[in-house]
Amino acid sequence: MVDIKTGRDLFELISDSHVRAFTQFYNQFFKKLLLATDKYVKDIHVAEEIVQDVFLKIWENPENLEKIISIKSYLYRSVINAGINHVNRQKNIDEHHQKIALNFTDEYLIELDEENELIVLLHQEIEKLPPQCKKIFKLNRFEHLKYKEIAIALEISERTVENHIANALKILKKALLDNKSVKKSSSGYKLIISLYLF
Repeated sequence: MVDIKTGRDLFELISDSHVRAFTQFYNQFFKKLLLATDKYVKDIHVAEEIVQDVFLKIWENPENLEKIISIKSYLYRSVINAGINHVNRQKNIDEHHQKIALNFTDEYLIELDEENELIVLLHQEIEKLPPQCKKIFKLNRFEHLKYKEIAIALEISERTVENHIANALKILKKALLDNKSVKKSSSGYKLIISLYLF
């Protein structure tokens, strides 16, 4: 993982044509920025294009980076603004998004980053679950199927479905609780726990 904190750091990396390091930097932030952008555009493919475009502009015009103190805040502001501009071009942006666009703070961006990092981590841990357990958990939490519907679809008992869900929750909660980078006091942590792990 490359350690890029300021715009100057990134400017020097690009100026020296460190393509591999820039790719690592891109991969480090891509998923989290994608989640942030999708909150506004509500279209994952459009969000992906916006994030890629922001990184492309950074690579092509690094001279704009030199005075940036926090590159993380800069990236979030860039993709969120681009997302809001996209929505604004498609239809009249609602008052709530206008207010956020004008007033989002560094604290909001930090909390958003923590929330997105937690979502990425959670999905990584879900992929580590045993195959059947993972399949059942995804059907329940992401496709919103009831235990009975899953049991019928997979030709297993409801009790088996229940056991797999319980096992998945136990494993995922432990993984998040044991992860030192997760800030358990944040509202993002509480939101993810309530949405996915209860």
